[in-house]
Amino acid sequence: MKNETSYDTIFGRVALEQGLCTNDELRRSLEELKSRRKVYPVELAALMIELGYVTQSQADRLKTRLKESRTVPHQIPGYKILGKVGAGAMAVVYKAKQLSLNRTVAIKVLPKRFSENPEYVERFYKEGQAAGKLNHNNIVQAIDVGEAGGYHYFVMEYVEGRTVADDLSAGKVFAEKEALDIIIQVAHALAHAHATGLIHRDVKPKNIMISNDGIVKLADMGLAREITDIELAETEAGKAYGTPYYIAPEQIRGKIDIDGRADIYGLGATFYHMVTGRVPFMADDSAEVMKKHLRERLIPPDHINTSLSAGVSEVIEIMMAKRREDRYKNVEELLMDLRALQQGQPPIQAHKRFDVSVLEQLGKGEAVEAEQQAFIEETITRYRFAVLILGTLTALFFLIILLLLFK
Repeated sequence: MKNETSYDTIFGRVALEQGLCTNDELRRSLEELKSRRKVYPVELAALMIELGYVTQSQADRLKTRLKESRTVPHQIPGYKILGKVGAGAMAVVYKAKQLSLNRTVAIKVLPKRFSENPEYVERFYKEGQAAGKLNHNNIVQAIDVGEAGGYHYFVMEYVEGRTVADDLSAGKVFAEKEALDIIIQVAHALAHAHATGLIHRDVKPKNIMISNDGIVKLADMGLAREITDIELAETEAGKAYGTPYYIAPEQIRGKIDIDGRADIYGLGATFYHMVTGRVPFMADDSAEVMKKHLRERLIPPDHINTSLSAGVSEVIEIMMAKRREDRYKNVEELLMDLRALQQGQPPIQAHKRFDVSVLEQLGKGEAVEAEQQAFIEETITRYRFAVLILGTLTALFFLIILLLLFK
């Protein structure tokens, strides 16, 4: 997490998260902002309105929310607030000192306006409880949850560094080797979560942190759910939980039986963005983006970034298969291919799945061909029978005529 986040940066991030602008639009806005500020002061919000990326009413609503989030909560017992490090649509994150252990921590605080909604409060605590079940070097560690002075808070490990989203917003396209290293670490985190019975459901660049010493941490268990929690699954049936640019098709459909393969899809979409510099599917609004996840064929990443190896492209395509049955069956199987790629070897599991897919298509083609052949043969048989009947009737007709003539 960064020590300090400017208002413009927060405005841009939240606008992107809420689907008010695209990643490319935000990047162009920031570049234009930097250029214009050499001449005169200007706010990002005003510039984005001028460029037509957000409307005045959207910017005003977003500003109001950010203003509310600027209010520093009352002192949380046992912690000293040092300053704000970030803000999202649903929470504000502060850097703090845990007095008992004299260590730096991060505290996520639910804004007062959300504290009045029991559903938001319950989900907030579920995030802390889910994170508390996990203990892995590649997952942001949960420390405490509680309430003080009307504020609900979640204390977690403080990560000094940046997110993958920060790099992408700055226009970075990750080299294959670096991307693989990051994705492998996140895959290990997911393997641990899945083994514990949890699915993340919101794997995306913003939730992948990179510490200053290169350790990758999966963050934000806000949408995490126990695989066996059927009661919660049923209450969420038909609702699309996730982030549009990285959401799995079965999450869009609101399926009850979501499993770890949804996280594999989200990780694949993130991998795609990292190595191509663009999200897998782009559209004017979130609904259209999700429709594309469901229906539109994925452009292979090596068609966009031609320097990518065919192996990486194959792995991403398998991770992002629209039917979860066509994806890696679990993260362990995915890791076999990721490690192989890291060592310069072909992704055997991906090849197997491509081979099975090809055989299935050939099988379907042969079945169709056989069906067509059977139809042709049946049509010919019917035609021959019809000709035979017609010939017989014609012969009888002439025979009757002759008998009548010579009678």
